[in-house]
Amino acid sequence: MTVHFIGAGPGAPDLITVRGLRLVERCPVCLYAGSLVPREIVAAAPPGARVIDTAPLTLDEIIAEIETAHRQGLEIARVHSGDPSIYGAIAEQMRRLDTLGIPYDVTPGVPAFAAAAAALCRELTLPSVTQSVVLTRTATRSSEMPESESLNRFAATSATLAIHLSITNLARVVRELLPFYGDDCPAVVAYRVSWPDELLVRGTLADIRDKVKAAGITRTALILVGPALAGEGASESRLYAADHYHVYRPRRPAG
Repeated sequence: MTVHFIGAGPGAPDLITVRGLRLVERCPVCLYAGSLVPREIVAAAPPGARVIDTAPLTLDEIIAEIETAHRQGLEIARVHSGDPSIYGAIAEQMRRLDTLGIPYDVTPGVPAFAAAAAALCRELTLPSVTQSVVLTRTATRSSEMPESESLNRFAATSATLAIHLSITNLARVVRELLPFYGDDCPAVVAYRVSWPDELLVRGTLADIRDKVKAAGITRTALILVGPALAGEGASESRLYAADHYHVYRPRRPAG
């Protein structure tokens, strides 16, 4: 039987994909990251399903649960927050399953940065402003950062930065970005985006620290920085320009 790694999305239960929800509904075993996955999602598991919150478990304990279910011939929903390809901690699980010969697949989910952009009603890539989004984080107790992936290297591109798992490092984030983006560059801290207690703290690099401190945010937040967040100063995309022709909109006859 298969282990299904499922991205549950950023928090709102209705932001899980249809495919992900259908898998949860049919799997008699459901392992989920209870610190970030809403209970409403795993409540969709079938009656009598074994539903396990993996937040207090070690990797060995999680794999042991999967092995037990696999020996029983049971299909397993392994539910992670956001999209499991981004800081999802699924790589080490998949390596263990490869060694054990247990098959698995992955269902993507809505990532936090996309949910934050939607909540802000902002496009993160604006023509003539920025055409790149960098998903990154800063070093914490859990993992170091490669030397080649420093914030100032990414900041030199003027891309929109989506900085994960770094709210406790906000002072250092601001200090490293200021020389590249300037005091008046828009900055947003998105706390528990799409959850009922969602909070969007909008500011600039000059004042975002004070605003976040006043809001009391210390965890579960994404930092967005970049000129595209202003939503201004961009030229219009050529995609829908009247003189832009392509296979789906060929040139029209004159007159």
